[in-house]
Amino acid sequence: MNTQAFHDELTANGFDEAVAVDRPVGYAMEEHQHPFDACALITAGDITLVVDGVASRYRVGDIFRLPAGTLHLEAAGPQGVSFLSGRKPQAAA
Repeated sequence: MNTQAFHDELTANGFDEAVAVDRPVGYAMEEHQHPFDACALITAGDITLVVDGVASRYRVGDIFRLPAGTLHLEAAGPQGVSFLSGRKPQAAA
């Protein structure tokens, strides 16, 4: 997917404006969760996400989506990773 199509998808689905994120070689984050839905387009390098014990690798042009509250691990690939990331705030209960 190209960046314009990604921005259009975010807007159509109620996500905030995408921000550029860069993670260096060796970046890893232990299991955590976010209070928002996340949607990201990989623009350079790659990242591995582990959800429920299943590892998925995302490369340039891939999109990953994580619903709010999803426990996951993440680790940048051997060249690090860059991505555009949109957040969709959760409605107050």
